[in-house]
Amino acid sequence: MLQRAGAWFLYSGIQNEAGGVARYYRSDIRENARVSTEITGYSISALALLHARTGCAEYAEAALRAARFLTQRAWDPMLRAFPFEWHSNGHAPQPLTYFFDSGIIVRGLLTAYRRVRREQQFLDAAAACGCAMLSDFVTGEAIHPILSLPKKNHLPYEPRWSAGPGCYQLKAALAWFELAEETGESRFRDAYEESLDRALVCHETFLPGDTRRDKVMDRLHAYTYFLEGLIPRLSLRKCADAFKAGVGRIAHYLREIAPEFARSDVYAQLLRVRLYGEAVGVLPLDEAAAAHEAEELATFQLSSSDLRIDGGFSFGRRGSESLPFVNPVSTAFCMQALDLWNNRSQAFSTQDLI
Repeated sequence: MLQRAGAWFLYSGIQNEAGGVARYYRSDIRENARVSTEITGYSISALALLHARTGCAEYAEAALRAARFLTQRAWDPMLRAFPFEWHSNGHAPQPLTYFFDSGIIVRGLLTAYRRVRREQQFLDAAAACGCAMLSDFVTGEAIHPILSLPKKNHLPYEPRWSAGPGCYQLKAALAWFELAEETGESRFRDAYEESLDRALVCHETFLPGDTRRDKVMDRLHAYTYFLEGLIPRLSLRKCADAFKAGVGRIAHYLREIAPEFARSDVYAQLLRVRLYGEAVGVLPLDEAAAAHEAEELATFQLSSSDLRIDGGFSFGRRGSESLPFVNPVSTAFCMQALDLWNNRSQAFSTQDLI
């Protein structure tokens, strides 16, 4: 599974020559979506994991190409921002920058710096972006999710989860936690702690959050980000309680909705947090549920004579029909979850979490 997923990252064309990674491959029209800075950040972490697990130098080189793409091409030093999407000929949508995407990019760059090669440009760009996240997105009451460029005006909130503030933003705030560990700067640690307090206040109303069942499935993906963001503070009773209750809520809705619409990343994220909860002694593992989730998410890995598809994981399915999106984040989450499940004795830290 790991080798086939890794081969997809290397040889499918999902990563372009410059190092940027497309949001997904559309198998029905045989075309990659635009390069996404967020997905490139996720892919750095996935490639670093593959390098650590296999020792194959190709993964390290691909991770470095992705990191250098972010620091040398995508990062705008004048605006101090990573754009939502990037295109060499300027054919991109409305210029936007996202708080959540910025956090994922920072974590990817820190992974490249810590685990692949200690190039100062990776740490410098990560720290600069972390500072911009603090100065541009954060107000006294909320973290604005989306800013327009170049003026960095925050966009009006919308009902969809990614267009409003919420507990899911705690995963992006892990970037501040990890920057604090790397740089020793207390302002980053304080920013994470403030985000944690915000998330704990509002998280209970996040689910179901919609009357449409497919939208609830999407919100399960986002709510699991909240659980992942809790991980550094699971020694605190309030965080452990929210984590345990959250696992149960996600499992309930996933079982209920999956026959109609299932996302592979939700299965993978739920299995990962179960395994982490077991590893730190916060939540005894429900063996039967975890085995079911591992079995289900493995069915999303694709087989094809087409290198653009083979080994990647599908984003999801409606009923029994697979959706035509071969997705880098789904592939990253699923391969990590299955690798952790198959090797449960291996150490697993917050920094490992893609």
